[in-house]
Amino acid sequence: MKKVWLPVTIACALLVYACSSAKKTTTPSPVTAVPAKPAAPKEEARKPAVKAPFNVPAFARDERKPAYNVAVFAPFYTDSAFAGAADLPAGKSLPRYTLPGLEFYEGVQLAADSLLMHGIPLKLFVYDTKSRQGVNSLVRNGSLDSMDLIIGALNAPELKDLSEFARSKEINLLSATYPNDAGISNNPFLLLANSTLRTHCEALQNFAQKGFATRNVLVFHRNTALENKLAADFKTAYTNMDYDKKSRIRDVVFEENMTDQQLESFLLTDRPNVCIVTALDEAGAKAVLRKLATKADAYPLHIFGMPTWDVMKFKEPEFRSLQIYYSTPYFNEKNDTYSRYLVDYFRRVYKSRPSDMAFKGFELTYYFGTLLHDQGVYFTPEVNQSAKLYTNYNFQPVYAHDGDATPAYFENKNIYIVQKSDSTADVRVSAN
Repeated sequence: MKKVWLPVTIACALLVYACSSAKKTTTPSPVTAVPAKPAAPKEEARKPAVKAPFNVPAFARDERKPAYNVAVFAPFYTDSAFAGAADLPAGKSLPRYTLPGLEFYEGVQLAADSLLMHGIPLKLFVYDTKSRQGVNSLVRNGSLDSMDLIIGALNAPELKDLSEFARSKEINLLSATYPNDAGISNNPFLLLANSTLRTHCEALQNFAQKGFATRNVLVFHRNTALENKLAADFKTAYTNMDYDKKSRIRDVVFEENMTDQQLESFLLTDRPNVCIVTALDEAGAKAVLRKLATKADAYPLHIFGMPTWDVMKFKEPEFRSLQIYYSTPYFNEKNDTYSRYLVDYFRRVYKSRPSDMAFKGFELTYYFGTLLHDQGVYFTPEVNQSAKLYTNYNFQPVYAHDGDATPAYFENKNIYIVQKSDSTADVRVSAN
């Protein structure tokens, strides 16, 4: 509503009368009018300054387009697979190392085709991360300048190069598969779909504290730089957790020659022993499990491992009595409409089953393509508002330092806790 000043004109006549005799006439003094107060200029209503979401000015812009340009990066290895030829030599098939990138792209393309049928056109520009051309040459020749979104199955150097470009051009970059921030700390246009190990530590710690009425929480780690860092991340997660019933975390430095007496000094018989194992490699994980398996009859054990445990097999007889869990940002039971559609398509067209890379390519392209259509180019403030397919994404801002006004990047914080099973499919236990 506009504020309007109403001018008030004050007219004042001053008459001075001189006293005289009854017969004497008087002449009135000239009337002097007080000048009217000038009208105050009408003031336009001031619009309050709108603070840009997350202090990123671009996020306040509403930029819509009839169709959106999406760059897709994946490792196809075309230079080595085709060796300069247009087609594969007769009798040759694609090397196995090319399949993850190819399957990721197949999922992306199917999602784009599906979106088009729903009136959401995407223009895909596909690039091979293993090409001799390289990311930097694409940046230099301007090939990526017109992109509205970049989706990539990337490694650390590729992510760094693309992140620097995306930040300078204010283009959203989605890292689809790499579980690390590659040391990036200043790009609010970066989104990590595959959660970092730090986020896994937070989720496992929270589940350990809230998933058991009583608990003895132990973190088993070897004395290496990486595993010591993970153990420290668990302690930080414990310190930051706002929960009045949390139990302290006890640190166990694991060694192959650890004696039974040393191990038993950490275990309790009257409550679940929640054993978190930081080993990322299969040999290291099984070394800890073998030690714990010897105590399974006397102590209640629940063993939680890292996200790399999703592909590990624990079929050895000594592990049969163990309850083993792992964390993952991605768990698809493949019984939803989208998954069945993907499975049926691959069966008909490729005579095969879609891999996890195909599922990820499809879901991320469909999810973010819908976001572009619904929210425009700068969708980040509403990034969690797209319709779910089969993953509950929960992108949250991550800040490099306490008190920072602008996020370092956005990360998917949804973590599933899954129980390993060798006889049937793994079973989802919980999700953040």
